[in-house]
Amino acid sequence: MYKRLESGQVKFVWPDSKAKRVFLVGDFNKWNEQSLPMRKKSARFELILKIPPGRHQFKYLIDGIWWNDPDADDYAGNFWGSEDSVICINRN
Repeated sequence: MYKRLESGQVKFVWPDSKAKRVFLVGDFNKWNEQSLPMRKKSARFELILKIPPGRHQFKYLIDGIWWNDPDADDYAGNFWGSEDSVICINRN
């Protein structure tokens, strides 16, 4: 899940109290699997991030397993034959 903030940033949220490690991974960080760890807050993980305008593919890496965002703007096929979540960031 994510929410666009008035600041132009995006707040990503993964609601899973049982997960140990959650990372946000996408084309905006060159698919680096460890550069964007999400922080655990109560029963969920959160990360606030500034993403440049455009259409971006991403996934969550949760305890070594890839997950799509159920509330993504869209989904797009990837090199591996599965789908990635898509977020569309408009220019302000």
